Amino acid sequence: MKIDARLRDTLDTVARDVRVCEEIGYDGAWNGENRADGFLPLVLAAEHSTRLQVGPSVAIAFARTPMTVAYPAWDLQRYSRGRLVLGLGSQIRPHVTRRFSMPWSRPADRMREFVVALRAIWDGWATDEPVAHRGEFYDHSLMTPAFVPPENPHGPPAVFLAAVGPRMLKVAAEVADGLFVHPFCTRRYLEEVIAPTVAAHRPAGAAPLEIALSPFVALDEAELAEVRRRISFYGSTPAYRPVLDLHGRGDLQDELNRLSKQGRWDDMVGLVDDELLDLMCAAGDPAEVAAGLRRRWGATADRLRFTVPGETPPPERFAELVTALRTG
Repeated sequence: MKIDARLRDTLDTVARDVRVCEEIGYDGAWNGENRADGFLPLVLAAEHSTRLQVGPSVAIAFARTPMTVAYPAWDLQRYSRGRLVLGLGSQIRPHVTRRFSMPWSRPADRMREFVVALRAIWDGWATDEPVAHRGEFYDHSLMTPAFVPPENPHGPPAVFLAAVGPRMLKVAAEVADGLFVHPFCTRRYLEEVIAPTVAAHRPAGAAPLEIALSPFVALDEAELAEVRRRISFYGSTPAYRPVLDLHGRGDLQDELNRLSKQGRWDDMVGLVDDELLDLMCAAGDPAEVAAGLRRRWGATADRLRFTVPGETPPPERFAELVTALRTG
């Protein structure tokens, strides 16, 4: 199992953090796109590391077009000498339409075509063949020699997709190299929904879909309280309801959603009971958290990244946990 870190959001911490990641023994380092650009920090991450895989987790696909993703991904793959993993996600409709001012329709179908178009662009650049993708959502059919980037000897990066519901899971199985599983997940949802969906839709002969998990962890009571709060927030979002439905807790989503619309965020936290918290979060000292992670995810995860809500801690926060996972 590969163990990944999350980079902090500010550019002036990236170089230091990736060097520490390599010293501790992480395999990869991801940056998010909540409060910063998804690609810019990766230039520094690639420059100041030698073996880490790096990538956005995730860049918001629908805030861009396949072409505007193809260029930075191609450049970063070349600059990192083949260490980029391109993580893409759809976000939800209000953010795409009102934060990014971009169109929204049939997200699963749009994401499938986004990845197909992205690969068509890269294939055209690699083979000097015309780029000629004409689809329902995207048209990339103009690529004169002056706009073809320099040769990339490392090939295109792997593409990971974030998915929760069955339609986007199906798309990830069909066209992606890896799957980012949302922190709002349980072992049962992974085994009874995600794994069968992937198995049913993975093309014959394709390499196995790499499963990258981001489970909640808490090394102290303050972190545990923040995890409970974050679960209440995610639970209020309709997109994550299938997880609660599987556990017979769909009514909780209705109540959390009602309270969120009233701005009663503190009241929502108390609805997340210890049973639900334990399904999604490994808590305790590093040895206990490592044991909890292995129990929940050890048989299914190809990659593991620790999720703690709030400000992203420096990578050494989890140094003992990385050691416990490596030696346990």
